[in-house]
Amino acid sequence: MAWAETTGARGEPEGLAHASIPYQQALRAFFRRRADGHEIDDLIQEVLLRLHNRRQGGEVTNLSSFIFQTATNVLLDRRRRDTVRRRGAHCELEEAHHPLDELSPDRILQAKQEASVALEALNQLSPRTRAAFMLVRFEGLSYKATAAQLGISVSAVEKHVTKALRVVSIRLQEIDERQPTTNRSFR
Repeated sequence: MAWAETTGARGEPEGLAHASIPYQQALRAFFRRRADGHEIDDLIQEVLLRLHNRRQGGEVTNLSSFIFQTATNVLLDRRRRDTVRRRGAHCELEEAHHPLDELSPDRILQAKQEASVALEALNQLSPRTRAAFMLVRFEGLSYKATAAQLGISVSAVEKHVTKALRVVSIRLQEIDERQPTTNRSFR
């Protein structure tokens, strides 16, 4: 029996999606054997959407076969998409895997102390070293742009930034070593 789009009693078109309503239980059983339980409703909806969007695709001679071929295509497309997106490698966002980073008064005080030490270390650097470091790390300029602005070579900028990082790191390690082990932060 050939199937073509007809109009219902109210004059509304009865498309393939409407005609496939009796097949929904069979589709559910089809997907239950081939997909995870939580995906079944989405897969059925995708089949119905594809049938609904198929407006002028010609006459369907075997509606049952056409519906299940569409369901097979939906499964294949879903599997291809999952492979490309590496869905199997994803993990769920759970609190145990991603703990909330709480800002306790102790941590705030420790951060203020570390910022003060870092600022003091930067102030003890030569003006050129401090300027190179500030332009690269805080202003976001490239080494080349910083070199042009300061009138020095790119190599000199690299050396100034390295020196500033080393001085600040040493100062922060010194205060970290002075603190009791329980209060140390991990960098």
